[in-house]
Amino acid sequence: MKTSIVFILLTIFAHSRGQYHYQGLMNYLENRMLAMEERIAVWHEQNNRHSSDLKEFRQQAADLLEKLYKEHGKLSSDMEHAGARVDRVEREMDYIETKNPPRPCVKATDKMVEQDAVVKEKNKDEFFELSVCVNIVSSLKAMKILKRLGSPKGSWTKDARSAKVYVFNSTSDSTLYEFSSVRELSASADVSKARQITVPSAWNGTGHAVYDGFLYYTSDSSELRVIKFDLTNGSVADSAVLPMEERGPVYQLNPETQVDLVADEDGLWALYPSGDNINLAKMDSSTLDIEQMWDTTCPRTNAEAAFIVCGTVYVVYNTKPPSRSRIQCVFDVNDMVTSGEAPLIYFPRRFGAHSSLKYNPEERQLYAWDDGYQILYKLALKKKLWAVLPPPEE
Repeated sequence: MKTSIVFILLTIFAHSRGQYHYQGLMNYLENRMLAMEERIAVWHEQNNRHSSDLKEFRQQAADLLEKLYKEHGKLSSDMEHAGARVDRVEREMDYIETKNPPRPCVKATDKMVEQDAVVKEKNKDEFFELSVCVNIVSSLKAMKILKRLGSPKGSWTKDARSAKVYVFNSTSDSTLYEFSSVRELSASADVSKARQITVPSAWNGTGHAVYDGFLYYTSDSSELRVIKFDLTNGSVADSAVLPMEERGPVYQLNPETQVDLVADEDGLWALYPSGDNINLAKMDSSTLDIEQMWDTTCPRTNAEAAFIVCGTVYVVYNTKPPSRSRIQCVFDVNDMVTSGEAPLIYFPRRFGAHSSLKYNPEERQLYAWDDGYQILYKLALKKKLWAVLPPPEE
């Protein structure tokens, strides 16, 4: 009897304890569900807010894009009108230049004779000033990439006395191409419509010069010979062997060019190698005689091209692999350009390294060939220091 009563009491106690544990579990689950519902409500609220912000942003972006599209259309229209006006001006300039070619350059001695004759007719006591070239390059004013025509290395140039442009494709060939103007070259898809001129022997490198209707180039032969070729009648006017003690490239980065013939305001020049440096010679354009020679201090190492303005040599350097071209060495035949005056000019980074730089004294522009691209550089010039100094007092 006592045992049965004890069993009944234990059963009642266990049942009440299990019911209590179950109630606690239900309370815990209910609290968790309430917390999840609150978080879901917060998430819905945030999602609605973000959706509203996104719709507002989309509307603002759509308005801005529509505004930009309208401005782009207006700008495109303005550019088309400007391009049409520029084309019209270029056509008029080409026409005027064809009808009225630039006045020919004359030597300093001819200027002196002419001015002396004028002075004799006037009062002998009247003061007159002799016009000589006293300019030096100060900076690059502008650049224009005309097109890409031909092989990676070549040259193109323009005769200072006419509007004709000449293209030398590659570093060794016997056919060059003549265009009536820069505009015709720019508009042509290839060289098929240009006048083809065949020279008697293939040229060497890219060191050619067109001056006063003649082509001056070095032939690719056993001896380094300068040939003067008449571009009008297609015949050889003269030739001469250069008195060079050694054969080699004048510029390390353009090993095909052994001599660079250059024309400027004072006539025809020749840049050639001598040891580790670049040397300079003044040539008579009529007879091809060497009038005077100079030893410059400009090294051939890392040199890619050079040009001459008013008797001052500007050597352009680069690196392997190609980087930004820069003028790093300047040599003046009259010793009138100091180191402080010499400009350290960097060319804009383009495609590779210049294979040629041809200066046109009438336009004050460089005709450059860079990895097959034809580029025009507009030069800004200033007076040499000695030319602007006041005369000494007597």
